[in-house]
Amino acid sequence: MSTLLKLYLFAYNAVQAIGWALSLFRILSNSFSTHSVSGAYASAGELICFLQSLAFLEVVHGAIGIVPSGVLFPLMQWGGRTHFLLAIVRRIHEVQELPSVFITFVAWSLSEVIRYSHYAVNCFGHPPYWITYLRYTAFIILYPIGVAPGEIWLMYQALPLIKEKKLYADFFFGLPFGYYRFVSFTCPVAIQASFSLYIAPYISSCIISLFCYTCSLSCNCYQFVVPDSADLLSIFVAETVPAHVQAEIIKTWKTTEEEEKLKM
Repeated sequence: MSTLLKLYLFAYNAVQAIGWALSLFRILSNSFSTHSVSGAYASAGELICFLQSLAFLEVVHGAIGIVPSGVLFPLMQWGGRTHFLLAIVRRIHEVQELPSVFITFVAWSLSEVIRYSHYAVNCFGHPPYWITYLRYTAFIILYPIGVAPGEIWLMYQALPLIKEKKLYADFFFGLPFGYYRFVSFTCPVAIQASFSLYIAPYISSCIISLFCYTCSLSCNCYQFVVPDSADLLSIFVAETVPAHVQAEIIKTWKTTEEEEKLKM
């Protein structure tokens, strides 16, 4: 990858990390000062809308091959979040003060500060262990919190308002279903899809990748795991661990191997 491209990716990820950190600061500051969680959207909603819209660049990055994420999963995540944020929360003012908005925004902000910080540092070097650790463990808690009591619950709460306002009736005119039915169908599908396509396989892959990564940092554990089970481990990692995590594991193993050779 060229230096110019690395600079671009670093700048993009740094802007996102700073933006989400600022969002989190605004939300928490407002909550502490007002002793309420109802001002989450008023304090950071428009900034989060901007950051989420900007995140479409990640779909483009995967499409043109400058990052190994591909197109499908970034597009699914971007589409789901953007629909929730722009089509429902931003459009229906009555839901903006619900606790679900606070829960969602805090979960998003925490996870994105960690994720984008990891990506930014990774552009020009090996990220510190603690950033990598948070990158592949924090989401296990934050993602379900953001989805269940956050996004999904808010969409259910918004259903009566969607029906009352006949939201997007013109757009769905002529179709056999309206936006109310669309959201009613989307909620249970989103729960099932989140678990089957993301949470379950990704939790298992992150557990094994963290195990490998932790072992590679310890000389004794590294010497025990890698030579004795290299074939089985390589097959398992290749089948379950995302490509960018594989690359990071390999990089760490090579670094450890070189350090061992220098000690000898």
